[in-house]
Formats: sequence, C-alpha cells, structure tokens
Amino acid sequence: MATKEYTVVTTEAEINAPVEKVWKYWTEPDHITQWSFASDDWHAPWAKNDLRIGGAFSSRMEAKDGSFGFDFGGVYDDVQVHKKIAYTMGDGRKVEATFSPDGGKTRVVQRFDAEEENSVEMQQMGWQAILNNFKKYVETK
Repeated sequence: MATKEYTVVTTEAEINAPVEKVWKYWTEPDHITQWSFASDDWHAPWAKNDLRIGGAFSSRMEAKDGSFGFDFGGVYDDVQVHKKIAYTMGDGRKVEATFSPDGGKTRVVQRFDAEEENSVEMQQMGWQAILNNFKKYVETK
C-alpha cells in the first residue's frame, strides 16, 4: 500500500527561555491547557500526556462560547528530552517538533503534514498562532 503524500508545513518561534522550561511547558498538561489554542476566544479545558514512545496524548480545543470544539491527539513516535518530539495524529499525519537551545533562548520548529480540508496557508496560520500563544505564555510565566 502506498503511503499518502502530504504537504509539509513549518512553523517556528524563538522563545526567550531556557530549553528546560520550554520543554516543561510544552509537555505538562497543566501548562498545555494554558496555551494550546489559537485565539483568546478559544481555550483548552483539559489535556493528557503520556510522553514516551508509543504513549498517547490528547487535549480538547474549543470556543469559549461552546459553539465549536474538537479533540486533538496522537501517539508518540520519537521523544528525545529537550531535543525532539515526533508523533502521528489519529488520521495518520505526522508532526515533528524540535527544540534548539541558544544561550538562554530556545528555537522551536514544528513541521506537520497538512490536511486537505483547509488551505495550507490557513493551517500554517493556525499552527503558528498556537505556537505564538505558547511563546507568550512561556515568556510571561
């Protein structure tokens, strides 16, 4: 069976925090619920994370007014503490996040397989907005 070809989209941000803090805030459910949404009219009411190869994660993203929401999750393919997380989402698409320390800063780069329902540009903007929200959360805590 042939594997599906996806368009790979990249988002990135430089976080003004050491990699240890960035990793903790990226992976711990108590922190994930504070940043894992694209705009202020959305929120993440819960998150679960079993951070190990073969472990699963999931979180809920929804509009604060209850008009729309969805569960986001997957299974980890690779976990290298303070360096890399790779996972497969429920629909088979792949995501990779790398964490590169540079002095007291950390560069986070995410690459993900785009889905086909929404434009690549819209997906890039949405994932970048979530990453920007993460950056803001880490830098203000």
